[in-house]
Amino acid sequence: MIIKSDEKKDFDTIYEIINDASIAYKGIIPTDRWKEPYMSKEELETQIKEGVEFWNYKENNKILGVMGIQLKTDVTLIRHAYVRTSARQKGIGGKLLKHLIDKAETPILIGTWADASWAINFYKKHNFRILSIEEKNRLLKSYWSIPKRQVETSLVLASNDWKSN
Repeated sequence: MIIKSDEKKDFDTIYEIINDASIAYKGIIPTDRWKEPYMSKEELETQIKEGVEFWNYKENNKILGVMGIQLKTDVTLIRHAYVRTSARQKGIGGKLLKHLIDKAETPILIGTWADASWAINFYKKHNFRILSIEEKNRLLKSYWSIPKRQVETSLVLASNDWKSN
């Protein structure tokens, strides 16, 4: 079952899932971008205040996956897509992504680490395409608030209705 998160009630669970699932990035992303916890509670609070709306995948009353959506003026961003390590490879991420795709009214952009091949393949399987380096750099600066080093080591994928410049 996919439901909108009650971020106040679910905050600790969202935090737990993000930091459990993000361990997959350890040793993959640049060591200067890795930290533990991967996302602090303060960072998560900031993301929610900045408009990231989390959706949960629940089974037997337990949240197994989370994915955020953030509406910007002319695009929708998919943010912080994580499934508990113990629940991976069961289609949960795909169900969450499909739900958010169906909800979006504008083209969708997704930023991820350039070396996270499993994440890139997941989004490509769901009909997203990798954008050029020039477009990626422009979009990451326009729609995300991330450090320069993260821009350098990330890429952006877009839905089919995104019109590249």
